[in-house]
Amino acid sequence: MTDTLLEPLPALADVDLQTVLEAWNSATERLQQTHELLRAEVKRLTDELEAKNRELARQHRLADLGQMASHVAHEVRNGLVPMKLYLNLLTRRLTSDPPSLEIAGKIGVGFTGLETVINDLLQFTSHRDPQLAELPVCALLSDLCESLAPQLTAQGIDVSIQAASELRCQADPDMLRRALLNLVLNAIDAMPHGGKLLLAARTAGSEVEISIADTGPGLSDHVARRIFEPFFTTKGKGTGLGLAIVYRIAEVHGGEITATNRSSGGALFTLKLPDCVH
Repeated sequence: MTDTLLEPLPALADVDLQTVLEAWNSATERLQQTHELLRAEVKRLTDELEAKNRELARQHRLADLGQMASHVAHEVRNGLVPMKLYLNLLTRRLTSDPPSLEIAGKIGVGFTGLETVINDLLQFTSHRDPQLAELPVCALLSDLCESLAPQLTAQGIDVSIQAASELRCQADPDMLRRALLNLVLNAIDAMPHGGKLLLAARTAGSEVEISIADTGPGLSDHVARRIFEPFFTTKGKGTGLGLAIVYRIAEVHGGEITATNRSSGGALFTLKLPDCVH
């Protein structure tokens, strides 16, 4: 009887403690995982909020800028009209004076440059709704390249178009042509000593994607971040509104425009438009 009492008791307490420790470790790991997930979600929401705040601030700046630019553009254009008339009258009187005619011609070129700036400003500040029509994308790209053929040939730029002839999209004809023209001209400017220009279009679900790619130097990180900002330009001349206009046109169509670098070199601009016509 005494020996039985002196026998060691089962290690029940040790088993219970081990179970508790395992449960504690498991709970701690789950809490750590939950903490990491929550921290990642908080970061995502914070980044998303910052992006939306930046976009809201951008919209406010653009609204104020648009009102000012529209007023200035109209005032300048109204002033240019009589000045061009006076220049035409003066030119007629200088037919026998070639040196003076040359000076008048240079003044006319200056007026033309001002008109280009004014048209860009008015296009940028225009808030009209797009007048949608069913457009053949391949034909539009072909016509655009044909109209720019002399400049493309002069700069030694080879053009390739990859788009199905039956591909169509819903867009405003004037707006879409203006957007594509600005993108192509931007690509041409990036290849002053020649290169290859690729225009491609394809369907992506209910969207149509139109891509303009070049073999120029590509985009630096700084330029890529600001490339669609109004009045931002890396060129020695120009208004810096061309790509901002493209951004606005994509926006009013419910689409988007993106800019990236190609792995093979050069820049790639992709215009996405909804309501693709199959």
